[in-house]
Amino acid sequence: MFDNLSDRLDRAFKILKGQGYITEVNVAETLKDVRKALLDADVSFKIARKFTEDVKEKALGQNVLTAVSPGQLMVKIVHDELSDLMGGTSVDINLKGNPPVILIAGLQGSGKTTFSAKLARYLTSKKGRKVLLVACDIYRPAAIEQLKVLGQQIEAEVYADPDSKEPVKIARRAIQYAREKDFSTVIIDTAGRLAIDEQMMQEIAAIKKEVNPAETLFVVDSMTGQDAVNTAKAFNERLDYDGVVLTKLDGDTRGGAALTIRAVVDKPIKFVGIGEKMDAIDVFHPERMADRILGMGDIVSLVEKAQEQFDLEEAQKLQKRIARNQFDFNDFLNQIKQIKKMGNVKDLMGMIPGMGKALKDIDLDDDAFRGIEAIIHSMTPAERSDPTLLNGSRRKRIAMGSGSEVQEVNKLIKQFDETRKMMKMMTGGGARNMMQMMKNARQNRKN
Repeated sequence: MFDNLSDRLDRAFKILKGQGYITEVNVAETLKDVRKALLDADVSFKIARKFTEDVKEKALGQNVLTAVSPGQLMVKIVHDELSDLMGGTSVDINLKGNPPVILIAGLQGSGKTTFSAKLARYLTSKKGRKVLLVACDIYRPAAIEQLKVLGQQIEAEVYADPDSKEPVKIARRAIQYAREKDFSTVIIDTAGRLAIDEQMMQEIAAIKKEVNPAETLFVVDSMTGQDAVNTAKAFNERLDYDGVVLTKLDGDTRGGAALTIRAVVDKPIKFVGIGEKMDAIDVFHPERMADRILGMGDIVSLVEKAQEQFDLEEAQKLQKRIARNQFDFNDFLNQIKQIKKMGNVKDLMGMIPGMGKALKDIDLDDDAFRGIEAIIHSMTPAERSDPTLLNGSRRKRIAMGSGSEVQEVNKLIKQFDETRKMMKMMTGGGARNMMQMMKNARQNRKN
């Protein structure tokens, strides 16, 4: 996502590189390329023109500080404008009500049902809610069954009435059931169509009137570009929803919907879908998205993902093992598992400043660690615990058992030794300070 836009903007800013100050001439030349980059990203001409005009107004006449080049100043101005265009700040989901009801709307194929399950998992794991999923899509074949399967995956109950053909009644009964069973949140998955039609609009409007939801979220497929923006506008005129969900942001999308949908409908983007797995959902942060578009990475999100998997007690045990030079391949394997829980490896690396461009043409998928894991699993328990046992004959056996070459085994063992030495060097005050920082961060999240 946004790779092409990032490259185009990077080339545009190079026009100002080496310039002593900002002038109307060099700003105009830069913004011409910025506007083209936005149009190529499927941003509407009207919004692209207003965006560049706002940037020009803020850029002209600004004094460039000694430590800041004109190019850097332009990047800062564009960053702030991108963030404002996408909403400025993140907006939390409203969970007021008894129980709060979240109504999910959108076209067929936008990912409503999958997002409903993802949201249920998010609210359960992050907010401590007991969530009831409600199947109100009575038209699409196997829609109810799909929600039940997803519900089983995330261990959430699904309320369904396959014999009923009245979605409004199903929703009403589901809320009553939720109150009887002490559910703290209800998520209603509604029917979509292949296109906007009056029957669809009347039905979703009737459900909304009946259940009086705390949140109505419109789910849109970001890969449909400006069509997504037009659909969002049509739905908002009828439903006056509270927020937007962009799905499939991990796909080959130019990003125009993410950039402009907030400006067109004046409703915040609340969540984004970034994969098929049930944990592949993120709260939308406009300023962080602007960081990533401009190649600045997203360290804050990376740290948050790490904190979610961080186990303070296990980390303290690991620190002691490192200090005693007892770090072994079992510990190494556990660290890989922790990293994999954080999400797609390439996405994680892209959050590190400068790494996004470096990894653009490199294929890193969820199986990036498969070869390493196969080698470690081919070791005996004794070998994993005591790497000094790994002589030549043992390495040959491990290579055969893992389907790899001896050179690959040797390379992994060498990397492991170097990692262990580096971790040993870090077990002084730096590690203690890091542990304290993680404790503080964890306490702040609770507060």
